[in-house]
Amino acid sequence: MTATACTACGGTRLLPFYRVEAIPVHSCLLVDTREAALAFPKRDLELAFCEDCGFIFNRLFDPTVLDYSPDYEETQGFSPRFRRFLETLCDELAERHDLRGKTVLEIGCGKGEFLVALCERAGCRGIGIDPAYRPERTASPAMDRLTFIRDLYGTDYLHLAADADHVCCRHTLEHIPDVSGFLGLVRRGIGERRGVSLFFELPDMERILVEQAFWDIYYEHCNYFTAGSLASAFRRAGFRVTRQWKAYDGQYLMLEAEPAAASFGSSGDVARTREQVARFTAGIAARLAQLRGEAEAWRRAGKTVALWGSGSKAVGYLTTLGLEDEVAAVVDINPFKRGKHLAGTGHAIVGPDDLSGLRPDVVVVMNPIYVEEIAAELRRRGLAPEVTALT
Repeated sequence: MTATACTACGGTRLLPFYRVEAIPVHSCLLVDTREAALAFPKRDLELAFCEDCGFIFNRLFDPTVLDYSPDYEETQGFSPRFRRFLETLCDELAERHDLRGKTVLEIGCGKGEFLVALCERAGCRGIGIDPAYRPERTASPAMDRLTFIRDLYGTDYLHLAADADHVCCRHTLEHIPDVSGFLGLVRRGIGERRGVSLFFELPDMERILVEQAFWDIYYEHCNYFTAGSLASAFRRAGFRVTRQWKAYDGQYLMLEAEPAAASFGSSGDVARTREQVARFTAGIAARLAQLRGEAEAWRRAGKTVALWGSGSKAVGYLTTLGLEDEVAAVVDINPFKRGKHLAGTGHAIVGPDDLSGLRPDVVVVMNPIYVEEIAAELRRRGLAPEVTALT
């Protein structure tokens, strides 16, 4: 079904601008066999820009095809670079919101790494909720202050927000089709209590548009926010935005808020986003052709190519470009992914040590922020391929 109204503000002035057909409905589910990966369910995606609030969403999104189970493997916690980011973020939030001795609710906690680190470093209590949580993966001296619930956040869990001093939600809002409904649930759970703080983190759509980073557009993400459209959604839901910034080399959009009266009106960046959408639309075909040509040139030259990073970026890169045997291997440092297969393309996921036998000529790094640590891993194994990053 094609949505005819904005899922953030209800506006009907929608501008469709980017379509990809038959892409996997999940990018992070662990798939056991190549056959199952090739047969993985697929759907079409069409991004639409709301002329009223600046929000961008997949207007063909069907939430019934998704399965956020314990087989969903989203963690980035095996990267030293990412762990440093997470620890610094925990320390900043703990200090800014004086979290010691308080209760923190994390909606969409994944495997729990962030909440565990926050409770360990801030001395707070933590409640995490996520259907993909795996209890056997959590070991912490703060376990007596941690509670995890393996479920989706909904009306049955309003009491969790009612008891929390701080509510955080990282890389989850982009997966939730009813933006206003979800934020309304959080606001309803908090009620009229004052002194409650919120922290949300999600991908920054402005960067995706400006860089034409199509590999960051995939089916699981039904929502794409700029700073303005995100702030507008929070204000409509009854929150006052207290701080916004970008982090992780500008890849992540961060927002802090507190309960307030609802206020309406469009975001301040609608016109700028409209221009960015126009430039993205005008240039994306050439961008796709350029990267397809690059992969074809490697193939013609007989070069062995490996991708480093088996997450959503890899699935988006491979499926959108239609690459198959142009890529010999997909590498990941997450041991839980090894021996599994990428949804849609069927590529087997291998570990860094497997590259010693493959000896790739080219390693394509899915996220440029990891180039330095990946280059170090390659050197450690006596490998010196050309290393190039998606930018």
